Amino acid sequence: MKKNIIILFALLAIATICMLFAFLIQTNFGKIEITNGSFETDLGTLTYKLYQPKGADNAPGVLLLHGYQNDSETCAAYAIELAKRGAVVLSLDEYGHGYTSIGLRERGYVNHKVSVNFGEDSREDGTYSDIGGELRYKVLMNFSNLSFFDDYYSKDNEGNSIVDSSGGGVAAYKILSSLDSVDPNRLAVSGHSMGTWSSWSVAAAYSSSPYAPKAIVLQCGELFRDSIYDSSIEFNNVLLLQAKYDEFSYFRDYKRNVTDSDFLDSEIRCEFLGCKRGEGEWNKTYGSFSDGSARRMELLNTNHRLATHHKGGLTAALSWFDSAIGLDMSIPARSQTAMIKELLVALAMILVVASILPLLNIILNIPFFSICEQKLPSREGIKDKRVWRRNAIITILIAALTYPFMTQLGHGLLPLPENIFKMTVGNGFLSWYLILILIMLGTTIVTSKRLRKKGKTPPNLFEMGLTSERSANRIDWIFYLRSFLLVILLFGLVYTMTRIYQSVFKLDLRFIWPFFKTFTAERFGQFLLYLPIFMLFYLLNNSKIMASLRCEGTYIKGVKGFLSSWWRNALVMVGGVLIVILIEYIPFFIGLGPGADLLFSSTFGGPFMSLLILFAPQVIAFSLICTYTYRRTGSVLVGAFTAAFLSCWIITGGSALL
Repeated sequence: MKKNIIILFALLAIATICMLFAFLIQTNFGKIEITNGSFETDLGTLTYKLYQPKGADNAPGVLLLHGYQNDSETCAAYAIELAKRGAVVLSLDEYGHGYTSIGLRERGYVNHKVSVNFGEDSREDGTYSDIGGELRYKVLMNFSNLSFFDDYYSKDNEGNSIVDSSGGGVAAYKILSSLDSVDPNRLAVSGHSMGTWSSWSVAAAYSSSPYAPKAIVLQCGELFRDSIYDSSIEFNNVLLLQAKYDEFSYFRDYKRNVTDSDFLDSEIRCEFLGCKRGEGEWNKTYGSFSDGSARRMELLNTNHRLATHHKGGLTAALSWFDSAIGLDMSIPARSQTAMIKELLVALAMILVVASILPLLNIILNIPFFSICEQKLPSREGIKDKRVWRRNAIITILIAALTYPFMTQLGHGLLPLPENIFKMTVGNGFLSWYLILILIMLGTTIVTSKRLRKKGKTPPNLFEMGLTSERSANRIDWIFYLRSFLLVILLFGLVYTMTRIYQSVFKLDLRFIWPFFKTFTAERFGQFLLYLPIFMLFYLLNNSKIMASLRCEGTYIKGVKGFLSSWWRNALVMVGGVLIVILIEYIPFFIGLGPGADLLFSSTFGGPFMSLLILFAPQVIAFSLICTYTYRRTGSVLVGAFTAAFLSCWIITGGSALL
């Protein structure tokens, strides 16, 4: 007990110190005042994070707009570095994201889509086509369709329309321009991914205003032809930061690679730069800042998600803002501290999650919870190496083959009641988990029947890690209840620390993208809705991997035994995801284009491919927790419930709400 209490408090203490220093960095050691705010609109509440240099007066102002599945904190690198250089920065939670109460559907949608750059489409060649299906599918298919486009694109014959493609950015820009500390004549806007469409929309809405944005910085943005919107709309000084390995086809002009020889020479790129065909170049400024005609395309050696914190991209953006609205460049553009803040917060997150293991050991010493600890099943169930390899390969391949299709099906077209199941990416994982649940149940039933035909006894529930030894052939509900209550205490620790950090430091536990955020009432309701499916999946998954595929290392005490079993469990749990990652990125890196686009079409690229760099580390972390808890408790319950709670929290606490 004493040892575990010391470890617990040491982990939390170090995590808190990390968060303190992250807070000092984001406030530039007290020189920047940070507030979380909100304002009401006719549709509901919009929330934001405001970075204001102390003593700011007639300062430049910048509106930051995040990408799909992100939130205002995802823009932290730009916000911190801009505020350090004298700008007042408002980072918005757009529709359906963060703590904003307005759903993503309020952006609007129509019953058609285009599959090329807007202005290069036609019904004749099928690049402008009608669509049907679920409401969320129409919303997702119209992300790049903007509310200032011609009615041909932004309205349909059923009375639907793209209402506000700024995602609340137009209203937020008005708030920013009205701040006493801001010079309304020195305003700019920047966004990433979905936020680039929001940035275009904000700039279009204020184009004829005296307070029109003097600069627009697009972090992985899409271009469109000038002919598709009113010619009176003008965009001032646009910088496009282009990720070399962008997983989303519309940000590559629907080309395989942005470095293809004809990419820069395309009409749409030359129109954007204002140059003749064949004269376009990367990293070269065209036009003039004085009349708003400045244009530049900066090529970044990164992928879509990492572009938000790419040092070269941020350096180019800071220089661009300085040229357009003026910054205090006594701090050189390449002198950046934002990434240190992200690494400190990431370390704090790891330490807080790790603290549930010593807490588990402490709780198991309480008599009420001692029932949750039992000996492991006998060694008789250990598979020989040949059988283990075969089963492991089958499990990995099933995960790899189903991931691209089932996640995209759930994301867009799975017929779910959308007023109940509101998590867009959450529905993708729900779909994938459901098919894997059916496969696991089916294979278990088939295996049991085969064993009985051979006169053998199938493993009982205890041997499968799914119940207590005293109730080996049936569900022990007391065992389940107390394991569940134990996990609530573990979850409660992580949630409490997240709440404290958000209150004290205005930071949650993440690494760039949302991981652990405190819930709104609506998001907590979504958490409770999705949790049972997540729990069932992890119970069956852990039973297959931890118990049915247990190895000799499972029974060896100490670090050696843990590592011997953990690497095997981790390999099986994350192996399918790793295969998909290799399929996606190896062809991309050798110049052929993203693997999903090549093998299946661009329909299966995009969000769930770009999510892999976030998802794989999560699964590895869950495998560590699940391996430790299985060895410690003799069942998969605590590990499965813990992984389900954490993964469901990540999905419902931070991702997009329809």
